[in-house]
Amino acid sequence: MSLVRLDTPAEAQAWCAARRAEGRTLGFVATMGFLHEGHLTLVRRALAENDLCAVSVFVNPLQFGEAADLDNYPRDLERDAELLEGAGAQLLFTGTLAEFFPDELAADGSFPPEHLVDPGPGAVGMEGEFRGGHFDGVATIVDRLFDVTTPTRAYFGQKDLQQTLVVSHLAAARGGPEVVACAISREPSGLARSSRNARLSEAEREQATCLSRGLARASSLWQRGERDPARLEAALAAELRSAGIEPEYAAVRDLAAWSPEPPSAPLAKPVALVAARVGPVRLIDNHVLDEPAPGSEPAGA
Repeated sequence: MSLVRLDTPAEAQAWCAARRAEGRTLGFVATMGFLHEGHLTLVRRALAENDLCAVSVFVNPLQFGEAADLDNYPRDLERDAELLEGAGAQLLFTGTLAEFFPDELAADGSFPPEHLVDPGPGAVGMEGEFRGGHFDGVATIVDRLFDVTTPTRAYFGQKDLQQTLVVSHLAAARGGPEVVACAISREPSGLARSSRNARLSEAEREQATCLSRGLARASSLWQRGERDPARLEAALAAELRSAGIEPEYAAVRDLAAWSPEPPSAPLAKPVALVAARVGPVRLIDNHVLDEPAPGSEPAGA
């Protein structure tokens, strides 16, 4: 089946319903477009585990706190369609805020705050602190995307770690779909793939590798027996500062017992998370410390 392109959520909902009526399983990948190898990794995983894969491309204004970030977000739908066709996806759909939320927008086109979906406990702290309202917007659009597609499984990248917590909370509250968190896709340098990387100069791209180096340093300390979250966080932050980058946060948390504040109990599933601005771009990354360090995995893993 070749790629079907649909311009409205209503058309996509009808397409997905017809495929379910045929007894097909559907994997879903939600994106904001300007696709890269990380997105295509999600598509391939969805196709390996389902009969079909549907992909949304929608730059969601509800999850942007800064108007400039929304305006500067890279867009190229034709390029996205070519990449998805090559990866084997069956559906690409998009839409406008008004089409996703008919009859819900205020007269001035704004989205009423009372209609936002509660993102749950995974939204508190770190990204939730530095990007106020971001996860409300994420939960709200993903809830609607799940309404449109009603997928068997939905695939999200682990790079946006708190987003995977928010989406998993949402899916559990809805009774599905199954949420699959996929490993971070990295460039050969170790830099986590992101659509925003396109806005980095070559020098800034090199400087940005301090994020994955810092995570690798924290992972190395963990592997050698360091268990103090404060020392692990300090090592992560020091690597960024040595490259001239001041972290917005350099945090260690426990995936087995998530908390917005530093954990006091022994870490069962330690994860280090980092955010920083490099040039004009805000980047995030993370790494589970008891797994192989960033840069030691095969490229694209």
